[in-house]
Amino acid sequence: MKTFKRLLRFATPLHHYIPEYVIYTLIGIIFGMVNFAMLIPLLTVIFKQVGEVPQVLPHPVFSFSIDYFVQLFNYYFYSFIKASGSKQSALYFVCGVIGVCITIANLGRYMSARVMVRLKMTMLSRLRTNLYDKFTRLPMGFYSQQQKGDLLSTMANDVLEIESNVINAMQILLRDPFIIIGYFAALFYLSVNLTLFTIVFFPVSGLLISYVSKKLKQKGWFSQELLGKILNVTEETLSGIRIIQSFTAERFMRNKFAEVDNRFVKVSKSMYNQRELASPISEILGVIVIVILVIYGGTLVLNGSDLLTGATFMTYLVFYSQIMQPAKNISTAVTSMQKGIVASERIFKIMDTVESIQEKPDAITVNNFNSSVEYDNVSFKYEQQYVLKHIRLTIKKGQMIALVGRSGAGKSTMADILPRFYDVNEGAIRIDGNDIRDIKIHDLRSLIGVVSQEAILFNDTVINNIAFGQPNANREAIVAAAKIANAHEFIEQLENGYDTFIGDRGLKLSGGQRQRLTIARAIFKNPPILILDEATSALDTESEKLVQGALDKLMQNRTTIVIAHRLSTIQHANEIIVMDQGEIKERGTHDELLQQQGIYHKLVEMQEFK
Repeated sequence: MKTFKRLLRFATPLHHYIPEYVIYTLIGIIFGMVNFAMLIPLLTVIFKQVGEVPQVLPHPVFSFSIDYFVQLFNYYFYSFIKASGSKQSALYFVCGVIGVCITIANLGRYMSARVMVRLKMTMLSRLRTNLYDKFTRLPMGFYSQQQKGDLLSTMANDVLEIESNVINAMQILLRDPFIIIGYFAALFYLSVNLTLFTIVFFPVSGLLISYVSKKLKQKGWFSQELLGKILNVTEETLSGIRIIQSFTAERFMRNKFAEVDNRFVKVSKSMYNQRELASPISEILGVIVIVILVIYGGTLVLNGSDLLTGATFMTYLVFYSQIMQPAKNISTAVTSMQKGIVASERIFKIMDTVESIQEKPDAITVNNFNSSVEYDNVSFKYEQQYVLKHIRLTIKKGQMIALVGRSGAGKSTMADILPRFYDVNEGAIRIDGNDIRDIKIHDLRSLIGVVSQEAILFNDTVINNIAFGQPNANREAIVAAAKIANAHEFIEQLENGYDTFIGDRGLKLSGGQRQRLTIARAIFKNPPILILDEATSALDTESEKLVQGALDKLMQNRTTIVIAHRLSTIQHANEIIVMDQGEIKERGTHDELLQQQGIYHKLVEMQEFK
C-alpha cells in the first residue's frame, strides 16, 4: 500500500481526476441499473400481466429513495398507457426508456474512460521523466555497478507493467466497487433474504485471491530481474557483434541467451498461471451461488410466494449476474496489481539511490579559471583498495601536464575526479584555491572539456554532436571548431554535410572520424581546462599528425591534462607525471626523465610509447 500511495503522487493533484471520474462512473452505473430494472415492466408487458390501468395515479412526492423512482416510473408508465389506449404502446415506452438509458450509461462510461486516460498519461509521463532525470544525476559509481540491460528494462518494461497492471487495476478499483454497491442495493430492494444469503460467499473468494496475490509478488521481482538480464545480453550482442562473429562465438552467445530466456519463461509461466487462477476461482464460486439462488428463489416462485414474482426473480438473477463480472474484475485486479507493485518498487529503488555527488546548498559560483589546479594530498578508492594515494600536484594555468604509466596506474582516475565524476576520499582538489566540492557542479564542469579514449557520439546530426547541449549554437563557430579538429573536410563529403545523421554511436563514420568529431566538440565548448584521455589513440598516423597539430594550437594558453600512450603527444609537455600503483613515482620533462633512467626510461625502451 505504501508503494501504491507513492505511485499516486505522480498523478497529483488527484482532485483534477477523481471527482470527475466518480461522477461519470456513477452516471454509467445508475443508468445501467435503470436499464436492467426495465426488465420487470418489460417482462410484465410481454407476459400480459399488466392489469387495468388505474383511473387515478397521483404524482409521487419527491424523496431520495428507490421507492420514489419506482412510483415515478409507474406514474408515467400508466399515464402513457392511458393516453395511448393500448397495452402494446407500453412495450414501446419501456423499450424507449431502455434505449435512452443505454445511451446515457455508455456515454458516462466513455467520459470516465477519458478521465482515466488523462490520469494514466500524466502519471506515466511524470514517472518516466523523474526516472530519466535521476539517470542524469546519478554518479559514475552507480553505473559501474549496474547492468545497462537492467536500467533499460526499468525504463521500458517496468513502466509498462505499471500501466498494464497498476493503473488498469486502479481504474477497476475506483469503478467496480460502486457497481457492486449499487447492484447490491437493488438486490436488497428486490429480496433481502436472498441477498443476505449470497453475501456469505464473498469472504471465501477474498481469502483465496489474497493467497494467490502473495505468491505473485514473490515471483514478480525474480521475473523482472531476469528480463533485465535478457536485455543486457541482447545489448552486449548488438554492441559486440563484430567480435562475436570474428571469434565465431555465435553459438556460445545463443546458448547464453537461451539459458537466461528459459529461466525467464519458466518463472513467467508459473506467475501467469497463478494470476489466471484468480478468475476461475471467482467464477466457479459465482456459478455455485447462482445455482443455489435458482434453486432457492425458483422454489419460492413455484410455491406462489407473495414476496417474489417470476418477473422480479428473473430480474434479480440478471442483477446478480451483473455483480459477478465486477467482482471477478476486482479479484483479477488485486492479483495483477502485485506484479505492477514489484515494477514500481524497482523504479523507486533507483529513484531512492543516494546521489553521492552532492552540491552544497551554499556552493559558490565560478565562471573563470585564473591561476591553478591543485591536487592536495588526494587519496581515492572505488571500493576497498586505494587506487590513488597521497597525490600532490599543482598545474598552473596554461601548462600541459602529461600523465603516463602502465594500465591500472591511476591515470584515468586522476582525470575523473577533477570534474567530480567521483569524490575523493581524502584530501582535496582545488581550482584557484577553492575546493571543487564548494563549487556549483554545473559551473565546475563548464570549465572542463573532456575528450575520452572512446569516441562517444549520439544518434543525431554532425552539427548537433559538435554543438552538443547547445541547440541554438552559431553554425559558423561549429564549422570553425570542425576545421581546427581536421574534421571539416570529411564532413563536407558526407551525404548531407553537417546535417548528416551519423547513426547509433556514430557507427556510420570511421574510428578516426568519430574521434575528430569528439575533439571538435571539445574545441567548440572552448573550456579553459582540457582533459585528453588518449584522445588520439583511434587515429591513423596521418590523421594523428593533423589532429595533433590542431590540438597543439588549441592547447596554447590553455591548461591541459593529457593521458597518452604515444610519445608524440606528451614529449612537449611542461611536466610529465609518471604514475605507478596509484602514486606519483617520477616527474619532470621528457629529457629530464630519460636522464633519470627510471620507470619512464623503461617505458620508452619497452615501446610503451610509439
